[in-house]
Amino acid sequence: MPTTGTEADMPVAKPLWEPSAERIAEANMTAFMAWVGERESLDLADYASFYGWSVDQSETFWRAFWEWSGIIADGPGEVTLVNADQMPGAQFFPDAKLNFAENLLRRRDGADAIVFRAEDKVERRLSHRELHEQVARLVIALREEGVEPGDRVAGFLPNMPETVIAMLATAALGAIWSSCSPDFGHQGVLDRFGQIEPKVLFVPDGYYYAGKTLPVLDRVKAFAAELPTVQRIVVCPLLGDGSGPLNFDERGVWLEDYLPLPPVGEIEYERMPFNAPLYIMFSSGTTGKPKCIVHGAGGTLIQHLKEHKLHCDLKPDDRVFYFTTCGWMMWNWQVSALASECTLLLYDGSPFHPDGNVLFDYAQAERATLFGTSAKYIDALKKADLRPKDTHDLSAMKVMTSTGSPLVPESFDWVYENVMEDLCLASISGGTDIVSCFVLGNPINPVWRGEIQCRGLGLAVEVWNDAGEPVIEEKGELVCVKPFPCMPIYFWNDPDGSRYRSAYFERFPGVWCHGDYVELTRHGGIIVYGRSDATLNPGGVRIGTAEIYRQVEQLPEVLESIVVGQDWDNDVRVVLFVRLAEGAVLDEELTKRIKTTIRQGASPRHVPARVLAVPDIPRTKSGKIVELAVRDVVHGRVVKNQEALANPEALDHFKGRDELQS
Repeated sequence: MPTTGTEADMPVAKPLWEPSAERIAEANMTAFMAWVGERESLDLADYASFYGWSVDQSETFWRAFWEWSGIIADGPGEVTLVNADQMPGAQFFPDAKLNFAENLLRRRDGADAIVFRAEDKVERRLSHRELHEQVARLVIALREEGVEPGDRVAGFLPNMPETVIAMLATAALGAIWSSCSPDFGHQGVLDRFGQIEPKVLFVPDGYYYAGKTLPVLDRVKAFAAELPTVQRIVVCPLLGDGSGPLNFDERGVWLEDYLPLPPVGEIEYERMPFNAPLYIMFSSGTTGKPKCIVHGAGGTLIQHLKEHKLHCDLKPDDRVFYFTTCGWMMWNWQVSALASECTLLLYDGSPFHPDGNVLFDYAQAERATLFGTSAKYIDALKKADLRPKDTHDLSAMKVMTSTGSPLVPESFDWVYENVMEDLCLASISGGTDIVSCFVLGNPINPVWRGEIQCRGLGLAVEVWNDAGEPVIEEKGELVCVKPFPCMPIYFWNDPDGSRYRSAYFERFPGVWCHGDYVELTRHGGIIVYGRSDATLNPGGVRIGTAEIYRQVEQLPEVLESIVVGQDWDNDVRVVLFVRLAEGAVLDEELTKRIKTTIRQGASPRHVPARVLAVPDIPRTKSGKIVELAVRDVVHGRVVKNQEALANPEALDHFKGRDELQS
């Protein structure tokens, strides 16, 4: 089905990419389908039939995948699922006991476990053996600190090896890990860690960004003074060598001084129930204090293993890169690739320092097999007129994933024309709420222009209209109609579960409503049009914001844009803000061209009533534009939690605009 109904969007005769027969034959997905087919006496002809079986027989599917993937545990026990008719309330593998870190540290040889770059300032490597030893040392130190199952350990850290080590040591003890990146401001940290009351806090001495050296210990001193539950502040060196006096807080200690001397031997893992808490993740928090979403160890592990091994086709020795910070769930997702015995390629810093080639330089040097990034990054590469295909050897790359916002059809074209032709381009979507994906890639299926390839195995994803009826080739709400292992186990400080139920189950009782406005295509793929709460509604017609971005951001004068609905004259009118390329001017001619492009590429209803220029667009720390915050500013409402934004000062450009008063 076309995404907007125009002639340019009519279905194409063939996909942009199809896997070769050899690739299909060698895929983990193919091997698992054959294994399940023989075990269950099934004739699974293709992914569509396999997906249908996996949701119709979800208990059998999840038990089969547990056994096939080799999860290390006491279990899985006799029972796969209890309270299967309750959402929330269902529970998978109630008799199993496992440890998340034990599953990620299963490999112990001298191959790379972690490669790390901090721009052009730092480069380090840790083998699987060295990673195990570092975690083992920290486990002893944390145990001596009194960290026990259920305690919280927090990281205010860059995307560096010590962040992975601290998380794994925390998980090994059955404690709960939570993190944010060191670009968070004072109140942003307190809004998160102040709610969960950590016992130990890991921080850096600083970090690098865009060629700048940014010390942070003065900032740590200020916010740590308001975290009274913290017994120890462990400082991980990045700018310096981790020695010398630490005078910023009496609880502070350099990491190396905190650890026992090696060797320390084996790790004593705490095997915990399947639903024991592992992570506390935070919602974006742009409408108040962020929600503290608690994810269980077992659900996170089995879901990430499924996505990595089957949907991304990860195998031992694959090298996995994702451009992310420790404040985004893609960090947690990437780290789990250790359970598939892969190498993590960590990068911290600007993706455009010294220029837009830096991440492809890294991918080439380290032979990345999976390259993960955001749709906005791909769009920025396109605007910069880069062609990695001509400048880099990316022959090791098998999969390119994109998330954070919808990947528009033209960006699909750009990747295949300018990055690589033989590549599984996997647009993926899910989020912090499930610390994983509802819809994602598939190594044995084609890639169709503008579509996410498939719904995830074992997840009963449907698209519902406003009447709560499933629809195909129509826009609606993304829902999941059956329980799945990676649902949050609860929200922190939500004793009666009311906030949890309100977040996901209020719209359609007993059904998870994710808040994405989407379409299920004839190919079994998904098109995402934006967040439901940001959907525009002029004249009572629902319009996804991504439909407008897709059109306007093709213009060379427009670097990026943000669109909101303004309440006006007993209706809603569409207001488009654009950030222009250097030298461009929003004059009458460009305004007309923007409106014409939207009218021809989408529909007359998509055409904005006002087009206004702004020098910057506000975004979260993970790079997502904040439509709701802009909408609040346009209507004169206070944005409650500006600390959640990477550039809160950008909101000033939307306040009191005379052009919006008539």
